[in-house]
Amino acid sequence: MIFGMAWFAMMWFGLIMVALIAALVFVLRRRHDAGDDIEAPTGEQQDEARQQVLDMVKGMHAAADGLHGRARVRALRNYMDSMSDGLELASEIRSPASGSPKGEWVIAPGAKPERRILYIHGGSWIAGSPKSHRAITDRLSRLAHACVFAVDYRLMPENRYLDGIIDCQRAYRWMLDNGPGQKAPANFVVVAGDSAGGSHALGLIAWIRDQGLPPPNAAIALSPSTELMLTSLGSRANLKTDVMLGPTVKKLSRVPLPLLWWGTFLGMRVLPTSPMASPLRGTLHGLPPTLIHASESELLLENAQRYVEKARAAGSPVEMKTWPDMVHVWHLFTPLLPEAEEAFEHIGEFLARVEASSCR
Repeated sequence: MIFGMAWFAMMWFGLIMVALIAALVFVLRRRHDAGDDIEAPTGEQQDEARQQVLDMVKGMHAAADGLHGRARVRALRNYMDSMSDGLELASEIRSPASGSPKGEWVIAPGAKPERRILYIHGGSWIAGSPKSHRAITDRLSRLAHACVFAVDYRLMPENRYLDGIIDCQRAYRWMLDNGPGQKAPANFVVVAGDSAGGSHALGLIAWIRDQGLPPPNAAIALSPSTELMLTSLGSRANLKTDVMLGPTVKKLSRVPLPLLWWGTFLGMRVLPTSPMASPLRGTLHGLPPTLIHASESELLLENAQRYVEKARAAGSPVEMKTWPDMVHVWHLFTPLLPEAEEAFEHIGEFLARVEASSCR
């Protein structure tokens, strides 16, 4: 009984987070569609629009209200997938060949098949898909002139947390030697992900190092989870400024820590202290050049900073850039938010620097 209650609490934490992401994208898409023939908004209008979005997020904590259990999970997954409906993509979406890992290729005009990015989507490990994150994968393919393979890894609760990790590992091995058209080696490889997928991406590059596999040229993590938030929840920095996660974390902070810890273990079937769930807990030497983006107002900022500091102390070339007053994974809202475009321009500059240094 006590374990079931703990898992229930952790499950709802993830579900509400996904619901709020979906709600925010829905609001932004509607504003974008309504303004296609209007001039770019002024700074004052942008601030007003952002505030309206934040107010909407605060009032939409129950996007799947009235549904429970698996029905709620299905509703949230469908809602997240609908985020890409009506999105104008420059890229071709192509399914991989039979027998390949599940996922989709996102190929922008001019993308070279030997340049490849493995993208791992977010969604609290219970929702999200390659389709829900096409705004990001399309933009990455364009800026890097690379073919992006968005892996469709197995999600909880019907699968183990470890199953998703295994799918990402298999996708990386496969992508080293397989492009969108035929079997051929890659000459430029990037591992990237956001939020929960950012956690998988950071865990994956450490696994690649330990396995002695060819490392990626670079890694990118957008608002990543680097450690499961189980300690001092009520005193977390940015608890009040993170409109997406703050209200739920505040409620969870009232749950006794042993319940949260064991609930996480039973629900995810992995110890919260394991580097597989908390990359910050792992050894961070020998990593490829890594870029982390985070908002200065989100709850995940502090642990991301700790990850960067630990990695740098271990000698790994990890860097971080932050943006003020952005929502969690604001990159999803390109080209609606100017800050999202700024973030992608910074990613392009980072990848250009990585390539330039590798050619010396």
